[in-house]
Amino acid sequence: MIKNYLTLAFVISTLFGLKAQEKQFKVHTIAFYNVENFYDTINDPKTNDDEWVYTAKNFRKKVNNLAKVISLIGTDENPNSPTVIGLAEIENRRVLEALVKDPQLASKDYGIVQFDSPDRRGIDTALLYQKKHFKPTSFINIPLYIYDDFAKPDSKKAAVASLDKVDSEDNSEADSESKRIYTRDQLLVTGLLDGEEVSFIVNHWPSRRGGEAASSHLREAAAALNVKTIDSLYKINPDLKLITMGDLNDGPYNKSIKKVLGAKGKKEDVKAHGMFNPMEQMSKDGVGTLAYRDAWDLFDQIIITEPLIRKDYTTYRYWKGGVFKKPYLLQSSGQYKGYPNRNWNGDIGYSDHLPVYVYLIKQK
Repeated sequence: MIKNYLTLAFVISTLFGLKAQEKQFKVHTIAFYNVENFYDTINDPKTNDDEWVYTAKNFRKKVNNLAKVISLIGTDENPNSPTVIGLAEIENRRVLEALVKDPQLASKDYGIVQFDSPDRRGIDTALLYQKKHFKPTSFINIPLYIYDDFAKPDSKKAAVASLDKVDSEDNSEADSESKRIYTRDQLLVTGLLDGEEVSFIVNHWPSRRGGEAASSHLREAAAALNVKTIDSLYKINPDLKLITMGDLNDGPYNKSIKKVLGAKGKKEDVKAHGMFNPMEQMSKDGVGTLAYRDAWDLFDQIIITEPLIRKDYTTYRYWKGGVFKKPYLLQSSGQYKGYPNRNWNGDIGYSDHLPVYVYLIKQK
């Protein structure tokens, strides 16, 4: 049986100094992966999935590729695959059921939390969790309301933005009556991680189609919805351990994350009820999760609340994180050599994004 414990010299030197040499730490990997167009083999007439209806052979290959990646994320430090992993660009529960039954993942006994969202392409977010370690106690999909005028719905869950550019990638044309622009919901899951309450928000914020500046207010609305959700949870639990993660379509320095969400790149700058973004320093160091025009961006991020960076390791705390970047996840030749090894010209790859992860540790 794989034991997810750490007894490592660099943990000692980083956290406790030389006197902590005999201490062990339980570790869990928390991850996020935009799996790029993970559709099934059935053409759904209600969504724009025509381009990505897989053949049975290609679907099996896609499942196998994704299962391989998920089984290995974070295993440089933790022999167990991610205890919890958020996913983006999945079509429905059927594809997730196929994924968790793949032989590379079946022994992990992953549970699934997923809701169908109103996205026109039919893509959703989801959360997978290892049942022996994490037990959900509540989950809800929180809709992101964006309109092409300033009409606001009567909803306490809504974050509203005025639309001046239509995002064709998201097929976000306004509903003729409500004027709503349909995009992905935000998935909120709260549960017990080995008995400790931890919450997760899984995001896939509106894309940059139409330009970064012209579409930034859409992602700012998504960030505002995160803030509203987190603030409401903080009122219930001042020691809220929450991880918000996803493909944010913005980097750590963009307004949606720095100003609206208020995420800080240095632990010492995080105040009570604040947020720490470990991906900010990675971005500064040139690390990315997707490539475009020979430049890397770090749009896939994991951001955590202040209680997870406190120095008392008698409960789960953040240790460190990274981008899962292995040679097979990158194109090995051709015009896009070095770019993520995605689905391309009928060939089934992995994704146009690389996964990200963090470790949570607790002293035994």
